[in-house]
Amino acid sequence: VQLQASGGGMVQAGGSLRLSCAASGRTFLGWTMGWFRQAPGKEREFVSAVGWNTGSTYYADSVKGRFTISRDNAKNTVYLQMNSLKPEDTAVYYCAASQRYYGGDFHKYTYWGQGTLVTVSS
Repeated sequence: VQLQASGGGMVQAGGSLRLSCAASGRTFLGWTMGWFRQAPGKEREFVSAVGWNTGSTYYADSVKGRFTISRDNAKNTVYLQMNSLKPEDTAVYYCAASQRYYGGDFHKYTYWGQGTLVTVSS
């Protein structure tokens, strides 16, 4: 199983980025796909999750209204559209997959991508 995250980069505050997570190696029907982030010196924190079958979504309060998670079943890819970015959004962003859990506890996610760095300058 492989999760390949991409799309990170450097952007000014107020700008936008779209992260992608390409999943391969198995079918993810019924799984939850999540995005987490970790800033330097901080713990990994939940950003957003989507149910692969249902498309139901869940967001951390800090990104609600600014970020949108979506998935493309045909491409086996999950996206995170990030708008109105703030300097505090600067972090390495990871995508992850959980088979039986829908939520923000990163301990319950089984597979992880390698991370993609997002830097937001003020």
